[in-house]
Amino acid sequence: MKMMLLLHFVILQVFYVVEGYPNGAPTGACEDMIPRHMGVLPQPSPSPYSLLTDSRTFEAGKPITVTIKGPDYRGVLLEARTDGSTNALGSWSLPPPDTKFLQCTGNPQGAVTHANTNLKGNSTVYNWIPPSVTSPVYFVATVAEQRTVFWLNVRSATLTRGSTAGIGLATDAGATTAEMKPFLVFATTCFLVLQLLG
Repeated sequence: MKMMLLLHFVILQVFYVVEGYPNGAPTGACEDMIPRHMGVLPQPSPSPYSLLTDSRTFEAGKPITVTIKGPDYRGVLLEARTDGSTNALGSWSLPPPDTKFLQCTGNPQGAVTHANTNLKGNSTVYNWIPPSVTSPVYFVATVAEQRTVFWLNVRSATLTRGSTAGIGLATDAGATTAEMKPFLVFATTCFLVLQLLG
């Protein structure tokens, strides 16, 4: 009897370990990006994946396109972040096929994860909607080629906020110059009068 119970326990553990999360990352993975595949460690080798964006700057509400370049993959967890924070930032628009939203940091669209283990590839495009922040932003992903082979901290280049300050400065400089014109005309006139009289 004890042997039979032990055998059932071992079988249940094997099924639990083998299963993983074929329908997407759990919300517990939002901060550390670890997929919780029991008994499986991330790959120590450099990642064959890279995160590419269609812009090096962002503006609130203007979508940024993110693609994961590299071999086909089955699992993913993708977020936007700022340096020094593990909170998912902004929101993702309609997730591509075979993916879905994952609620992170109380945001129902704070991350994107796989919805199944179908292959995803270079043609899979993710669209992120930036919030109104001034800090630089980057994208970070965990990418699983298969359940037992995944890479953590696949990171994009850093994006900076698109600045409208240059326009404001140019306008301010123009205003200052316009305010100084009467003074310059007066000073030039005085100089010419003094030259004629002198």
